[in-house]
Amino acid sequence: MPLAKNKESASPATQYFAEVLRKLRERAGLTQDELGSRMNYTGAAVSSVETCARPATDEFIARAEEALDAGGLIAAATKYLRLERYPAHFQGFVQLEQTALSVSAYCMQLIHGLLQTEEYARALLRCDFPPHEEAEVEQLVGARMERKALFDRKPMAIVHTVLEESALRQTIGGPEIMRDQYEHLLTCAERPNVVVQVMQQGQGGHAGLRGPMTVIETPEQTPLVYMEGQGRSLLVSDPREVGALTRRYAMIRSQALGLKESLGFIERLAGEL
Repeated sequence: MPLAKNKESASPATQYFAEVLRKLRERAGLTQDELGSRMNYTGAAVSSVETCARPATDEFIARAEEALDAGGLIAAATKYLRLERYPAHFQGFVQLEQTALSVSAYCMQLIHGLLQTEEYARALLRCDFPPHEEAEVEQLVGARMERKALFDRKPMAIVHTVLEESALRQTIGGPEIMRDQYEHLLTCAERPNVVVQVMQQGQGGHAGLRGPMTVIETPEQTPLVYMEGQGRSLLVSDPREVGALTRRYAMIRSQALGLKESLGFIERLAGEL
């Protein structure tokens, strides 16, 4: 969600939260400075949230809930405002991702968001055009890192990723950031619920040439397929189409390097830097 220049340009959820915060503060007979003092924030910080100039962070929401003894009214906004930190085209998918039994992704140009380091994500977002404001970059990076809660969630989600060699060789942010990113991939792959495979360029023709995709399995054990590009997305739910795409993903997986070979390949890339 881009940072709002004024209240009218903010999302409905953000505007609603700002109004609830203001009304509860006024009902408690507090000025913005007084509420800020209770929360260990400045009055200006409270004002920026009430005017929608800045989004409310999880920490801000938790402290406002406590300071105003809101009975859960303020805290209930957390999941809705957290969702709006993501680009509009991605918000629907991230809800599915966070409850999925499994997430299986094929990536061609970039390393999957769930496997990115903070510095890789930051460098990547700074490549966007039109460019983001720095505050928006930090907001988007934070939102991307929050998705990693999926790794430790109960029930445990299975995360499988096939990365094209080109995605691994795309130098995002420079050698040091890429070296850390390779190490992070190896660390992620040590988890019992994470699998990382590599599709080598030498493979030539393979089933993934039509483009990247993500197959998710919902809590109801229903498979869905998500695809995106150029700020637009498509969620495929038709059983016939989903069936064809999941079979394609299975073929991609079989054509990629095996688990040990994939990790060895990533280790060699790290050693080249």
